[in-house]
Amino acid sequence: MRHLLAAVLVAAAAAPALAVAQTPPATIGERYVPAPWWMRDPVIASIGHVRTQVAANRAAFGASFQSIDRSAADASAKAADQIRALSQALGAYGVDAVRVETTVTTRPLYDQYRDENGVLRDNVRADRIERYQADASVSITVRDMRVLERVYATVVASQPTSIGQVSFNLEPDNAVKTWLQGEAVRDAARRAREAASNAGAGLGAVRVIDPTGRACETDVLAGWPAYGSSGLATDVDYAPAFVPPPPPPPAPVMARGAAAPTEQQIESARLALQPPLRELTDQACVVYALN
Repeated sequence: MRHLLAAVLVAAAAAPALAVAQTPPATIGERYVPAPWWMRDPVIASIGHVRTQVAANRAAFGASFQSIDRSAADASAKAADQIRALSQALGAYGVDAVRVETTVTTRPLYDQYRDENGVLRDNVRADRIERYQADASVSITVRDMRVLERVYATVVASQPTSIGQVSFNLEPDNAVKTWLQGEAVRDAARRAREAASNAGAGLGAVRVIDPTGRACETDVLAGWPAYGSSGLATDVDYAPAFVPPPPPPPAPVMARGAAAPTEQQIESARLALQPPLRELTDQACVVYALN
């Protein structure tokens, strides 16, 4: 009983402290608002906001092959034969450059009849199956844009039943993220120098560096965090490192029931596929003392 009473007292004592910890720094409308420690002396808070465009580095599309036969097994086998050579040819690039997923689905095709209204309907009965339709699908994700055109041409030369539209997206790597964050900090420093110079002051030591930029967006006068827009972004140009030319294409793969497209067929089906540019933005907050 004594342990239970002690736990209740501890919880009751902790409740006000928790409430105090969760209260805002001040109430909106108060006359005096406590300022952060770094504002005890004259400071300038500068937000670096940068924007750049980087070419998409991922492409994805799909294709399907269709086969119809009297038995489900034969239809599935024929459909699988159509994509076997293609999947092996694309798999030769390696998973770091091209990733391939294949699936085969089979469905029955029933005898059809017209009802009393003349509408054509399927006679959905096990003994009324006429044929089986097998659809072999291949989903392709290209991670090396240097081989995109050749991969797409290889799929076209394989003569699939249908080919999907190529979609692009950007997954920035760590090098791009680090570079953009550095540009945001440099932009904050540039803005701070120009603002201080225009006001007839000079920059002192750095007080705060916030990579998120949120420290500069606190509305101290209102007594409440006011995270809003940081204004117009500065355009910066990204210069990627030199990338060597792609390795030579893999040799055509022979597979049971079907052959991979020849080099002449691939080159004849080749099209220009240029990855589009995608916008990246970042910001940082740097607080300086003023001299």
